[in-house]
Amino acid sequence: MRRLATCVLAALAVLTGVVVAPSAQAAPAPLRYVALGDSYSAASGVLPPDLTAPPQCLRSVRNYPNVIARAIGAELTDVTCGGADTGDFFTGQHPGVAPQLEALGRDTQLVTMTIGGNDSGVFINSVIACSTAGLATLGQGSPCKDRYGSSFTDTVRGTTFPALVEALRAVRKAAPDARIAILGYPWIVPASGGCFDRMPIATGDIPYLRELQATLNEVVRRAASLSGVTFVDLSRVSDGHDACQPIGVRWVEPVLQGLNPVIVHPNALGEAGMAARTMAVLRLDRR
Repeated sequence: MRRLATCVLAALAVLTGVVVAPSAQAAPAPLRYVALGDSYSAASGVLPPDLTAPPQCLRSVRNYPNVIARAIGAELTDVTCGGADTGDFFTGQHPGVAPQLEALGRDTQLVTMTIGGNDSGVFINSVIACSTAGLATLGQGSPCKDRYGSSFTDTVRGTTFPALVEALRAVRKAAPDARIAILGYPWIVPASGGCFDRMPIATGDIPYLRELQATLNEVVRRAASLSGVTFVDLSRVSDGHDACQPIGVRWVEPVLQGLNPVIVHPNALGEAGMAARTMAVLRLDRR
C-alpha cells in the first residue's frame, strides 16, 4: 500500500506540476575558515584571551576572525599570533607553534589576515622612535621626521612589499580554492593635530606617521593585487577612530591612558569594525 501511495503521489505531481518537497533538508556544511596573521588579527591584549591558543600569541576570542566566524556560522581554524611577520607563514614563530601556512589546505574556503606591519620592525619601531623623539621636544616640531626621513617608508617599499607578495602567493598556492582577503591597518593617528597626553608624538610628526601608515597600506594593496587576493581597505571606515579619539569611538588604543596593555593595538570595537568591513567587502552572509 505504501508503494502504491508513493506512485499515486508521484503521478499527481507530474500532472499538476506540484513538487512534493522532502520533510527536512540537511543543513549546509559550515564554511571552512582559516585566520592567519599578526596581533591586529589576534586582537592581542583584548579580553578575554583565547585559552586554546599558545600563550605567546596573545590571541583573544574577540578578534575579528571570531567575530566573522560567529556571524556567518563558519568553522574557524585560528592561527593568528601577536608579533607575526611574513616569515612566520613559512617557519615556526615560537617553539611548538607551526608555520601558519600549515593550517591551509585544498578544502579551505575562506582565509583572512593582517600581515606586514611587523616586517623589519617598522610598525612598532616607528611608533617608539617618534614617541621618544616627541617626548624629547615636549611635542614641538617634527623631530622624528627630521631624524629618520624616508628610512621607514623606504623599508616598507623595498623590503616589506616583496615579502608580502611572496607570502600571499604562498597562501594562494596552499589554499587554491579559497576566498582570500588581507586587511589594511586601521588608522593609528589622525591626519593632523594629535593628542600628546595619550600619543606622545610631536605635532609635526603626526602627518609623518600617517604617511608611513598610508604607505604600508598601499604596499599591502599592491601585493594583494599582484597575488590575486582581495584587499579590505579600512582607511575610510577607520578614519575618525584613531587612538586620539575618546573611549567608545577609537578603534586603536593609545600609548598612554589606554585600556589595552598591548599599546597601539585595536580594542574590541576596532576588531568588530574590521570584521564588519571584511564581511561587507567579501559579501559574507550572516547566519
